[in-house]
Amino acid sequence: MRLYLTALKATDSVTGGFLPAARALGCEVTILTDRPERHPGAVACDVRDPRALIDAIEQLGRPDAVFSNSDHLQAETALAADYFGLPGKDWRACLTAKNKFLTRRRLAEAGVERVFSVRLGPADPVPEELPYPLVVKPREGVASEDVLYVDADLAGAVRSVRKRRPGESLVVEEYLQGPLRTLETLGDGRTIRVLGGFETTLGPLPHFVEERLDWAPEGPHEHVLAALRAIGAGFGACHTEYVLTPRGPRIVEINYRVIGDHCDFLLADVLGVPLFEWILRAHLGEGVPAVPSTGRYGSAVSLVAGRSGTITSAPGAEQFDRDGVRLWHRPLRRVGERVEQTHTNRDYLGVIRAVGPDRARVDAAVLDYRATRPWVVG
Repeated sequence: MRLYLTALKATDSVTGGFLPAARALGCEVTILTDRPERHPGAVACDVRDPRALIDAIEQLGRPDAVFSNSDHLQAETALAADYFGLPGKDWRACLTAKNKFLTRRRLAEAGVERVFSVRLGPADPVPEELPYPLVVKPREGVASEDVLYVDADLAGAVRSVRKRRPGESLVVEEYLQGPLRTLETLGDGRTIRVLGGFETTLGPLPHFVEERLDWAPEGPHEHVLAALRAIGAGFGACHTEYVLTPRGPRIVEINYRVIGDHCDFLLADVLGVPLFEWILRAHLGEGVPAVPSTGRYGSAVSLVAGRSGTITSAPGAEQFDRDGVRLWHRPLRRVGERVEQTHTNRDYLGVIRAVGPDRARVDAAVLDYRATRPWVVG
């Protein structure tokens, strides 16, 4: 079987998740990327252009699957898969999910929910007398970059974001108050399976840095599933963020790929399933199996730089078992590296993930690890 994987930067999800899974399935993998220096053995291609992508695949050999885990390449990859008559996502759903203004429009048109939202083009004036508090975000942003909570001076917040993102469109929408959750799903075009979900702990406002995710598989699920049906996101992995507001669940964003920041590995650990293989099997035309129940508990804790500076001390990559808990630490930076605080997940120094029989033991293992193996930024 021949699998084409489109990519931009190298990620742990691809190198440690999807590539080993593809090899386990017996796939011959070709990576297509505009950054071949970051992917050993990759083929250079303008992967943001579906015409170039289709042309490259046609020259290299007939595919059995065309797949991407990149936020930025879902629509292009879906168009290529459709061209070759392969299972894949609807490019319209990929585009709608990526564009936060289109997401709001489709959910309102379908009667799923109404969240106040205004699109601002690069030269559009900032509306006056909007209902505070608000959130300003890039229309197609990722990683909480330039997402700001605003309780006054919207014009100032918009100027700040536009300075860093000239020429880009923004979205201004109501701030959703309540616990932040995720729902993780996997579909084969006929059935959507709920894999589980997480409760998200954010850092202090006005920024939205995700500091911790804790296993929370309980509902409500139906509102999110209705939202996915409304935009047509029923194939492959999908990571949806939503808030439990006093008015009921409200969607924050739909990310039409598997959850990131090592929570994809955590999800596989908690469920005890070959998650990356399951996702690739769907793109190879297989059905998604039933999701097993689990008594495990898991957490992913991002170690966030609280200031700019130079890393003077840090633990290395390691994993161990203790008191029924398996814990992994993955460093994302190196000793001696300079850190410039951005108030996004670019500030992550490392990630701890831990899986055990209950929250108390998982929490104790994480606390002990952080106390005995700290990151130091001087």
